[in-house]
Amino acid sequence: MSKSETTQISNDGLRYKSKTSGSPFGGSGHTAGSMSCYKCGLHKPRALGTFKRLLNQSMFICGDCKPAKS
Repeated sequence: MSKSETTQISNDGLRYKSKTSGSPFGGSGHTAGSMSCYKCGLHKPRALGTFKRLLNQSMFICGDCKPAKS
């Protein structure tokens, strides 16, 4: 069961004081720096994976799910 947290709205209208602002993927504005692997679902850098053609679409697969051929 998740931990129950209570929050209060402060006078300036903000509710979260401990939550960090911004995106978890960074604020660089470069949205394609990481992609979600279709097999494991984790976000990995595009440089560490490949694209596989599946059902007439290019799907990203990370290097952990499909290691490079030696």
